[in-house]
Amino acid sequence: MARIHWQEGRDLLTRTVVPGVGVFAVVVALGLLITGPLAVIDHKEDRISADFNRFRNDALDPVSAVFSHVGNTEYVIAICLVAVGILYWRTRDLRWSVVPLVAISLQALIFLFATMAVGRQRPPAIPMDASPPTSSFPSGHTGASTALYVSLLLMAATRIERAGLRRLVIGVCAVLPVLVGLARLYRGAHHISDVVVAMLNGIACALLAFHWWKATRTQTATGRAKAALAT
Repeated sequence: MARIHWQEGRDLLTRTVVPGVGVFAVVVALGLLITGPLAVIDHKEDRISADFNRFRNDALDPVSAVFSHVGNTEYVIAICLVAVGILYWRTRDLRWSVVPLVAISLQALIFLFATMAVGRQRPPAIPMDASPPTSSFPSGHTGASTALYVSLLLMAATRIERAGLRRLVIGVCAVLPVLVGLARLYRGAHHISDVVVAMLNGIACALLAFHWWKATRTQTATGRAKAALAT
């Protein structure tokens, strides 16, 4: 069974948290630009939000509610924990199993501090849901679902050997964050840039978590090779 040692915890810090600070800086910079010097983008997006309002209908309302809930914090955490449990049960590799958990945790930290730093107002749309207390930028639902499903996508591409199943899992994981983002736009919770930047944040966090695992795997393999040579 692969265990996590203190050196790997240090690697987790240097390979995810430290570069995550850079991701945070980029997210905040984009948010401050949109709400400040590039406020014209904000005004144009308000008109797009109004278009989503006019596009609403009885058929799409419940569909949007489903995919909006897919991005809810409690659903993302629950699905992540189930995935971690299944992955650990199947592989007994703790580092591999916690990749999705690392991804959504890093995304959540960046989202939380970014939304406080930017403080963007919600779009002037008729909201279909009660808005969370955080500001509009970036979208927490979209970022969380992107971090979770992109990390699972990367893992599926690496480990699932059956081509048909691998393509199915990759396709579902790629589409779900997009549907969550569209649902949040449809339901009047966010501007387009809130959703786009949240997706970029989620993708970055998933990549950082995945490459942390790759680095620790390489280090473990190197250590075993050296030990074998020494015997």
